[in-house]
Amino acid sequence: MLKGKNKGLQGGLLPAAILAIWLLGSYIGAWNRFLIPSPHDVISACGQLLGSGELIRHVSVSLGRVVAGFAMAFLLAFPLAALLGMQRQYYNWAWPTLDFVRHIPPLAAIPMLILWFGIGELPKLIVVLLATFFPIFLNTLHGIMQCDERLIEVGKSFRLSGWSIFRRIILPAALPSILVGMRLGLGYSWRAIIGAELIAASSGIGYMILDAEQLSRPDVVVLGMLIIGIVGSIVDWLFFRLAKNYTPWKESEAMENAKY
Repeated sequence: MLKGKNKGLQGGLLPAAILAIWLLGSYIGAWNRFLIPSPHDVISACGQLLGSGELIRHVSVSLGRVVAGFAMAFLLAFPLAALLGMQRQYYNWAWPTLDFVRHIPPLAAIPMLILWFGIGELPKLIVVLLATFFPIFLNTLHGIMQCDERLIEVGKSFRLSGWSIFRRIILPAALPSILVGMRLGLGYSWRAIIGAELIAASSGIGYMILDAEQLSRPDVVVLGMLIIGIVGSIVDWLFFRLAKNYTPWKESEAMENAKY
């Protein structure tokens, strides 16, 4: 496995090659700059939006929605997964309904959410909640149900209460899976809020992209796409580093292998 500087260097080769092709193609006029704006146009648009404060405002709004929706999803998904994982008799009752809801794309619910709640913040938060819920729920449930039964029996032999067994044995064993679910949930929530803002919003990165498309500003559209990738990668990296500190006994293998 590649480590350290070699891994970072090789990972940067493809983006560097794409950037070089983009720069060269724009310079020699290989394509219509209205269809693919030049890096200079995108940088200029970034400077304009930063100067006006508009870019920071849109990014902050989108991040705020992601954080709020993610928190709501975790507060629902974690207790439910713990309940079904600890009380297996409830699992067969709840799973068919949950599995049905799991296959419905969150964006498909937007028309009904707008009909019920208007175009305010609540529909967007619900979309993030729906997108984030199942990665957290399924990974948490998996981690709890995969806990070694022998360790639980040891806890019972020491006459630990159900809460103590969960807190001291099951939760530490399930924590890597829980953190993987949270990391995946963050990725899904970021994508979901952009989709929701493209459909019904008056602020946020998704709205900025849609507004730029209507104003025939491809430079701002490309800028918005780049910002989505950059911010998403930064958030993912920060969460990975934080999670790695809480699961040193697992060497964070599961976190490194988590895929969106």
